[in-house]
Amino acid sequence: MSQDQALATIKKQVEGNPIVLYMKGTPLFPQCGFSGKVIYILKELDVEFMAVNVLEDNAIREGVKVYSDWPTIPQLYVKGELVGGCDIITELFESGELATMLAG
Repeated sequence: MSQDQALATIKKQVEGNPIVLYMKGTPLFPQCGFSGKVIYILKELDVEFMAVNVLEDNAIREGVKVYSDWPTIPQLYVKGELVGGCDIITELFESGELATMLAG
């Protein structure tokens, strides 16, 4: 997959789903602690989301960093907008802002 194809795929995923998480591994088997923590938070909030395992496709793994201009994974998108990575998601969760954002 070319970078252009990867970016088109990411755009379609982000715009076509209310909540998208680009992560290492899967919700049932996260492959890094940061991805695991975001999965835990999303499950605590009981929201449905699309998870994309970036380890399955290097073009997506690198493409999502270009798409968002954000260097790390996981990346959480809500309503087409990048919310952030693990630290930001954790802060928003602890403050209650994430629940409001995901409910709205």
